[in-house]
Amino acid sequence: MAYRILIVEDEEPIARMIAMNLSVSGMEPVIFPDGLQAERSLREDHRYDLALLDVMVPGRSGFELLEVLRPFGIPVIFLTAKDDLASKLKGLTGGAEDYIVKPFEILELLVRMDKVLQRTGGNAGILHVRDLEIHLDEHRVFQNGEEVALRPTEFRLLAVLAKNRNIAVSREDLIRLVWGEAYTGESRTVDVHVGQLRKKLGLSESIVTIPRVGYRLEA
Repeated sequence: MAYRILIVEDEEPIARMIAMNLSVSGMEPVIFPDGLQAERSLREDHRYDLALLDVMVPGRSGFELLEVLRPFGIPVIFLTAKDDLASKLKGLTGGAEDYIVKPFEILELLVRMDKVLQRTGGNAGILHVRDLEIHLDEHRVFQNGEEVALRPTEFRLLAVLAKNRNIAVSREDLIRLVWGEAYTGESRTVDVHVGQLRKKLGLSESIVTIPRVGYRLEA
């Protein structure tokens, strides 16, 4: 089941950019440009895994919506141009899971969303991509119902590509997300492990090389 994400953002280009990237990552975004409209809709439908709120939206501010969302148990990430310490503290101490200042990189947003969803139980711990079923908690992969044995690093690499499916992920970001910030080896190791994934899972055409950038898993 796709994650259902509430987006409250009055700047249409930003809302559409976020929604487009969430959609290609297999999520279901729902946009409201006005806080009051979002509040009214929640009375009828509050089946959301996560909410992305701008602080400065008409009708009801993001801070006010945080109070509305709390009884429904919907975790909140603020996306806002308000970078002053007082606003950050108000958001985080008020119960938000994260506070991201605009402008931001979409990959950073996706990674932070994934952390919140894992922490709050917003996902079932299973990703479905093409003929693969990836069990994140158990570190197991099934292809057409048959389990495929992957090394720990191969599994982490596959999980990162699957979580960001249809999005180009740079070699630098893959190293940071799979091997960690302390990794000091060569970036060539990414290419080697991608080659192993392609061979083991028959993904030669699905894991696309993006010249001078990195890789994209096409779903």
